[in-house]
Amino acid sequence: MENGDGNEGASAFHVPEWMIQFADQKQEFNKRPTKIGRRSLSRSISQSSTDSYSSAASYTDSSDDETSPRDKQQKNSKGNSDFCVKNIKQAEFGRREIEIAEQEMPALMALRKRAQGEKPLAGAKIVGCTHITAQTAVLMETLGALGAQCRWAACNIYSTLNEVAAALAESGFPVFAWKGESEDDFWWCIDRCVNVEGWQPNMILDDGGDLTHWIYKKYPNMFKKIKGIVEESVTGVHRLYQLSKAGKLCVPAMNVNDSVTKQKFDNLYCCRESILDGLKRTTDMMFGGKQVVVCGYGEVGKGCCAALKAMGSIVYVTEIDPICALQACMDGFRLVKLNEVIRQVDIVITCTGNKNVVTREHLDRMKNSCIVCNMGHSNTEIDVASLRTPELTWERVRSQVDHVIWPDGKRIVLLAEGRLLNLSCSTVPTFVLSITATTQALALIELYNAPEGRYKQDVYLLPKKMDEYVASLHLPTFDAHLTELTDEQAKYLGLNKNGPFKPNYYRY
Repeated sequence: MENGDGNEGASAFHVPEWMIQFADQKQEFNKRPTKIGRRSLSRSISQSSTDSYSSAASYTDSSDDETSPRDKQQKNSKGNSDFCVKNIKQAEFGRREIEIAEQEMPALMALRKRAQGEKPLAGAKIVGCTHITAQTAVLMETLGALGAQCRWAACNIYSTLNEVAAALAESGFPVFAWKGESEDDFWWCIDRCVNVEGWQPNMILDDGGDLTHWIYKKYPNMFKKIKGIVEESVTGVHRLYQLSKAGKLCVPAMNVNDSVTKQKFDNLYCCRESILDGLKRTTDMMFGGKQVVVCGYGEVGKGCCAALKAMGSIVYVTEIDPICALQACMDGFRLVKLNEVIRQVDIVITCTGNKNVVTREHLDRMKNSCIVCNMGHSNTEIDVASLRTPELTWERVRSQVDHVIWPDGKRIVLLAEGRLLNLSCSTVPTFVLSITATTQALALIELYNAPEGRYKQDVYLLPKKMDEYVASLHLPTFDAHLTELTDEQAKYLGLNKNGPFKPNYYRY
């Protein structure tokens, strides 16, 4: 059959009437969703906020056991009961996860091997409040191998891997955490770590500042024996600088978040991979062609934008900082105000470290089935509290996924109730966390062993030499070979051949 250049053949195809009708119906559906067939699974707001089990295939998050761990009497195989976890019987599964994580954390394992004989943390009593995952367990066991005693709580009510917490408790670590804690549970766990007879911390490892805040509020006299604080999040560091500015910081603090090995690797590369994992596990969505707005173009925002752009998404960026804004423009993203795109985007992601970035007004204007999530540490970026009103219905879809339904039938998809998406709904790359955990360990060693007077009651960055050391410990994994300066080259640059290679003001 002849059809010339192909146009005649194409025009000869007849579009069936049912296809036209389907297209019209689809457009109408996107404008206003139907209320017909709504399930009877809608739950009260209070139930929705606490009903949680793992979306990351946790062995221990069974909905069959609704008993609060606080109401259980549990002992490990040695008869010790100084812990509170979901189910101590799942320790074996957690131990396997920790062993897997060790394979991807070469620097921590090397540090454990090199410093185990010296015990640089002998006598250290570290109270920690971080995400309790297999990677954190490797850090805790490394700190223990270096001589420290540790007590630990979770910094996020959804990120704890119950089987890992059980494995740590079985190994003798006092751990107080489980996935799906209530707000009251959260503070109770922190208090159990701090308020214990015959044991007082002399070091703090914090992620978000909640532990530090609790000690300041409830047990301020403890700071007389605390040598220092190590803080790894934007939110927690901001709190520390506020305390320092007000003259209320009682001890030296190490800002790990702004160390190069944390910010440039954990914040950027970790989020570049985990944003897709978190969204895919919770929504099963396809990213190609989706319109996404990312609020904030710091290192976390950069990672999220790069990943989504690579998957074919149309990405918009909001920013308050003209420098970060210019970077976004030069990277090929359109800089907008949130109000300009809120009606058309399919996904809204916050990563600013601020509060009320997405307000009720924004939420009211979103399109049907818009996905809303947060990649910042704190749950303040999305005004979730404004959604807890009688006219809105909350419907639990799956773990960490809620439909919030308006009276006219419009619904948004809220992930992890506005809390940190990647650690609440999925997992994060172990290798990147090895970099962060090694940085934390070295910061603790530095503060604990520093002679009196080296650090005053202020916030400090990790010394550049330590940043470079952390990076060097990870290079053998890639069979990477560093070039060494000759004596002549070192003299020309005015550097020590062994580093540090960049001044403190250098921007990587």
